[in-house]
Amino acid sequence: MAGPRVRLVVTADDFGYCPRRDEGIVEAFLAGAVTSVSLLVNGAAAESAADLARRHKIPTGLHANLSEGRPVGPARLGDSSLLSPEGFFLGKMGFREAVATGGVALPQVREELEAQLIRFRELLGGDPTHVDGHQHVHVLPGVCQVFAEVLQANGVRFTRLPVERGVGDRAWLEAPARAFACSVERDALAAVAPFSRYGLWWTDAFVGLSTCGRHMSVHRVSGALARALEGIPTGHTLTAELMAHPGYPSVPPAGGCETDVETLARCSCLPGPTGVSRTCPGVPRTEEAKFIATLQGPCTWTTKQRSAA
Repeated sequence: MAGPRVRLVVTADDFGYCPRRDEGIVEAFLAGAVTSVSLLVNGAAAESAADLARRHKIPTGLHANLSEGRPVGPARLGDSSLLSPEGFFLGKMGFREAVATGGVALPQVREELEAQLIRFRELLGGDPTHVDGHQHVHVLPGVCQVFAEVLQANGVRFTRLPVERGVGDRAWLEAPARAFACSVERDALAAVAPFSRYGLWWTDAFVGLSTCGRHMSVHRVSGALARALEGIPTGHTLTAELMAHPGYPSVPPAGGCETDVETLARCSCLPGPTGVSRTCPGVPRTEEAKFIATLQGPCTWTTKQRSAA
């Protein structure tokens, strides 16, 4: 039975993290499998990634980062609620815990987001096509309000709403991964109100919380998309975003969210025991790269988005 027509946006996150990952992302874009990238402006390879984006005319957004590496804004210069005593962001779970306990000063979040937008414009020479959040920090309580205000003030309309229907039922996810995905989804649903209030747009459907790393396959992505589209009348056209992390494994010590040894130890994409690329939590990326290679003809961010509110 025929279903709705879907315009698929495939976004490669973590552009600028390391040169080898960027190489794979660019190859996927040139093959027509990836339609846009999200750039880490504090990534070790941010400048070379920006050069690649300009050279190949890749639609590029900002991957707002408040959890890995070092800041690019005023927090670099002194004490900040965003940082550890060593001067690094607090980490994927550490930042969440600090937000939950009221330990993060939201004006400092605003300063860092604005600084990352400025840095993006310095690197790319223009505004981002979209802004999303590294490790979904942009939908956290309180942060989402500041995030929406900053985007509106800077004329950015498109973002990501990481709500994947049925993510709590994905049997292949280990319990910690399922719990994290469900917490992201809860935060994202709560972020709908401020995102809508400040005029942000996102795709009608999203897939990616349950299909990261080794969990990405044609069967799982197509199943997640089918679940997302349940109940949509035949003949309707809507948009969907697939979040992906393709790329080649890096050769140490290249890569990370900064360039010094301590940061690389925390954040670099190092080869795993079987040669699989790994990020901080040790997430394999080769399955995502294989899947992305099977895609053809998705659409782009710039013309197809509309608010799901």
